[in-house]
Amino acid sequence: VQVIFGCYLSSSRKAVVPVVEKWNRLLFYPTLYEGFEYSANVIYTGAAPNQNSVPLANYMLQHFGSRVSLIGSDYIYPYESNRIMSDLVLQHPGGKKLSERYLKLGASRQDFAKAIQEIRHLAPDFIFSTVVGADTALLYQAYAEAGLDPLRMPIASLTTSETEIAQMGAVVAAGHITAASYFQSIDNEQNRACLQRFFAQDRASIQPNMCWEAAYFQVHLFAHALRASGNDEIECLRPYLLGAEFNAPQGRVKIDARTHHTVL
Repeated sequence: VQVIFGCYLSSSRKAVVPVVEKWNRLLFYPTLYEGFEYSANVIYTGAAPNQNSVPLANYMLQHFGSRVSLIGSDYIYPYESNRIMSDLVLQHPGGKKLSERYLKLGASRQDFAKAIQEIRHLAPDFIFSTVVGADTALLYQAYAEAGLDPLRMPIASLTTSETEIAQMGAVVAAGHITAASYFQSIDNEQNRACLQRFFAQDRASIQPNMCWEAAYFQVHLFAHALRASGNDEIECLRPYLLGAEFNAPQGRVKIDARTHHTVL
């Protein structure tokens, strides 16, 4: 196998990178992640902190305040993402981190209810969530059941997308805030056409999100490089990948030749 598309959790990527480096293979990674990594054997197409954490922090600090509670799932990405958000908050005048808590993947509804009650007592200006996957719905449902008001103390997140909103319901999600490189609502011809083709394949139960979109356009970038090179070995593909551009559903994207990350 010369090329791998995949990995979701940062812990899985961290396990795969040494293998592709050892055998000089190529990994396309589609998920937003905590940044601070480089590998000549990886193409990163998800958002890095300068592309989502910084804009989200700036927005929350400007519109809600600088007192924050952090809650996340217990693995690499939430720890690192919360570290970045903490730095952004604490360098702001009056910035204060009131709490930081991690729950195991697959935590119970009761675990989230307890965590929300603790945050309610602290009364931060906003909550920064790095809870991921199906657990996300439990967090937002616990928030709604506690009777908290997102207009006064919203949950801000980088990991809550259309997929998680479909799981929790629009009423529960309303008023909370996400920063991402892609949303289904982006109004351009490429996105509209791509979504039309997607939903025409009887996939109404699946909600495309930022990771789907990054996975979609990275396969196209690979396909163009393969056509140009005629070979799927990394040394043949790399000259056609680094610096390559593509009209993705989010808009024009480009692989930065120096960092192997994507201009989004």
